Amino acid sequence: MVKQAVSQTFEAVLVRQCAPTLAGIKPGSIFCFRHSSLEIADRKVRQWDEQLAPFGLSVQILLERPDSSSLIVYVFRRSHLERTLADNACQRFLAKIGYKSADLDGLLQQLTDRLQTQAEFPHEIGVFLGYPLRDVIGFIENRGRNFTCCGFWKSYSDPAEMQVCFACYRKCIHTYISLYEQGVPIEKLAVLA
Repeated sequence: MVKQAVSQTFEAVLVRQCAPTLAGIKPGSIFCFRHSSLEIADRKVRQWDEQLAPFGLSVQILLERPDSSSLIVYVFRRSHLERTLADNACQRFLAKIGYKSADLDGLLQQLTDRLQTQAEFPHEIGVFLGYPLRDVIGFIENRGRNFTCCGFWKSYSDPAEMQVCFACYRKCIHTYISLYEQGVPIEKLAVLA
């Protein structure tokens, strides 16, 4: 992964963890944010959801973890995610594992419910993050073992192809962190896609 020298403010974590989504090359990203006040963290999520909406981005809380004073925050591009989830193979996969809705808001609500109620992390979240479906299914079927390469996720695909993808993400993250540290505001980093 990429080493960073940025602080742990909400904004710094948003840039570091979501750069490929801000750049329009990935439909969604998640990050865990530790907070000192749920009220303040919730306000930050609502603020950035509003500020990034003109760029086609949404920011929402998927899970609150009161025991660790942390949140799982999801940043996504609605139009990109709708295209990803509308794929017939993706729809069949989600239906097979119990998702009932086909519309984006319904699917996101079901994902949120699973995060809140299931003891095991719902690994199908990978499709909401733009991971190739074959990698999501490969991870679930192999229980995280027997992967062909590992980068931003464990891949069960062509390792050379995935290393190119991972290198693109690393370059994007490095560039965005550098720009952010130079004072470029997040709104200027968000690409209209």
